[in-house]
Amino acid sequence: MAKKLIIAEKPSVANDLARVLTGFKKEGEYWESDQYVLSSAIGHLVELCKPTEYGKGKGKWSFESLPVLPDEFKLKVIERTAPRFELLKKLLKRKDVTGVINACDAGREGELIFRYVMEAAESKKPVHRLWLQSMTPAAIREGFTKLRKGEEMEPLLDAAKSRSESDWLVGINTTRALTALNSKGGGFFLTTAGRVQTPTLSILVDREHEIRAFVPKDFWEVHATFGAKAGEYEGRWFDEKLADKKAADRGADQKPERLWNKKSAEAIVAECKGKTGEVHDEKKPAKQLSPLLYDLTSLQRDGNSRFGLSARRTLQIAQALYEKHKAITYPRTDSRYLPDDYLPVVQATLENLNGSEYGEFSKTVLDKGWLKPTKRVFNGVKVSDHFAIIPTQQIPAKLDEIEAKVYAAIVRRFIAVFYPEAIYEVTNRITRVEGHAFRTDGKILKEAGWLAVYGKEAVEEGGGEEGKLLVPVQDGEKVKTVAILAEGMQTKPPARFTEATLLSAMEGAGKLVDDEALRDAMGERGLGTPATRAATIETLISEEYVRRMGRELMPTAKAFGLFETLDALGIEILHSPELTGEWEHKLKEIEHGRMKRAEFMKEIQNLSGQGSRSAEVGFQRSADRSGVRGDPAGVPYFGWGL
Repeated sequence: MAKKLIIAEKPSVANDLARVLTGFKKEGEYWESDQYVLSSAIGHLVELCKPTEYGKGKGKWSFESLPVLPDEFKLKVIERTAPRFELLKKLLKRKDVTGVINACDAGREGELIFRYVMEAAESKKPVHRLWLQSMTPAAIREGFTKLRKGEEMEPLLDAAKSRSESDWLVGINTTRALTALNSKGGGFFLTTAGRVQTPTLSILVDREHEIRAFVPKDFWEVHATFGAKAGEYEGRWFDEKLADKKAADRGADQKPERLWNKKSAEAIVAECKGKTGEVHDEKKPAKQLSPLLYDLTSLQRDGNSRFGLSARRTLQIAQALYEKHKAITYPRTDSRYLPDDYLPVVQATLENLNGSEYGEFSKTVLDKGWLKPTKRVFNGVKVSDHFAIIPTQQIPAKLDEIEAKVYAAIVRRFIAVFYPEAIYEVTNRITRVEGHAFRTDGKILKEAGWLAVYGKEAVEEGGGEEGKLLVPVQDGEKVKTVAILAEGMQTKPPARFTEATLLSAMEGAGKLVDDEALRDAMGERGLGTPATRAATIETLISEEYVRRMGRELMPTAKAFGLFETLDALGIEILHSPELTGEWEHKLKEIEHGRMKRAEFMKEIQNLSGQGSRSAEVGFQRSADRSGVRGDPAGVPYFGWGL
């Protein structure tokens, strides 16, 4: 009887599929039923060959052997997982297996894992694709009724292979060139670099240069306490003319409340001390929308800033909530939206949460009629292969403490996005004394809106530091300057990156993007993907380019040395997070069928192989300085001009 071979990415997923599809009998490392044979990879089983396996001269760590540009990339089975590959190869060759179902993770890497196995096993059997957004039994059963044809996945495969091969080309050639240069005086000094890794490191190094070059400046602020009929309140002097200018037009240090001369500050104190002023209030309502649903990067940012988790640890927890507990949808996503037709699923999920600790809030959404097909949530245009991370209808029974915190964050974000805005009353109070203006800002939370989902503490935080009730005043009321002083301060250097802020910078291709809408628009031009950014950070740490200092990430001397070497060679391309972000965008374009793989790979090969005068001069100067005589004519083999 003809059967289909199902290949999952991990044994745990294969076990889930066997349990849901039923009728399976365990046969060692695989399952079998009347319809299917079922097994799994163990992550990557096959990889691209190393340069040493491409023939004579390719394995030398010298400029003479560069660039390494294979005419055709070769695959090899990873030794430590070879037994699992041999099992899959044997199952693929079974005569009763007439077709294959790719049940690896629904994304670029899952496609690559499966296709490399098929190629290494030399299997030409027809393929269908299981595409799961959720690991619940209902989602699995539905997925098998909507299998995609293998041909539909060709653009995704092209993007996956292009990512793999471009990382190989840039990483191998750059690493070998840098290692050759750093080892020219004797010994072997491995100096790794990569298409995403090195531009990410440049973000940290550039910031550290800013910190080291920073020279603090003294400034003064004038703070006063005023007595009104209803009580006292505080105010801070500010320059009204400077306040009217946009921040971009007045410079980073030029803030309206700062005085750069101690005598000027003391003069204001002397003029206003004990004097009477006049106060005016301007009150206006302000609204704050809930944050968008989570994608992986925003979840990792919150995991770091709220719980102190590394990006890798947050991903591990999210993956466990998805695979082991079936409690959330696919976490390796770059979308913060749901499909247009997903409203019934959302309604069922909210109804299912009624019996949980979040039931009060999910029930409110349904009872108040707040569940609506708004484009801020349901927007198919902004959903690619995966949608936002939301809870499934399977409420987990046993979670450890940190899993419970991450799950709670996902559930609360999911519910809160349907709640109305939080509404504040913002008070801008101006007190004028002897021609000087003092500002007092008040922010009072009038309606909690979505903040109610996060509890009392979040409501209080939502009011902000200035959320306390200001003493009331009458418009034009005369108030007395009860106390006034000039406080000396210093400007501070830029803050070092944490994992949360570095993830934001990677998402914005090197730019720290705080605006949610702008960050969303730049998402496809980020460094790496949500699924790979955590691994990139961990690689930088394991290669000793970066150290964790509490929550801060600090580049090491090795990192500075790397960029000095890149400068010496004229390899400026890896300084540019923006350009690397453009490459990631092009991979997305390939994935969507809007760009040809050959076009992208030609660009990468040019980067890795074409000569540039800057590289020639850079290497020759470096060789001359060290007393090593090189042949400039050989340098074009490792040029980096685009």
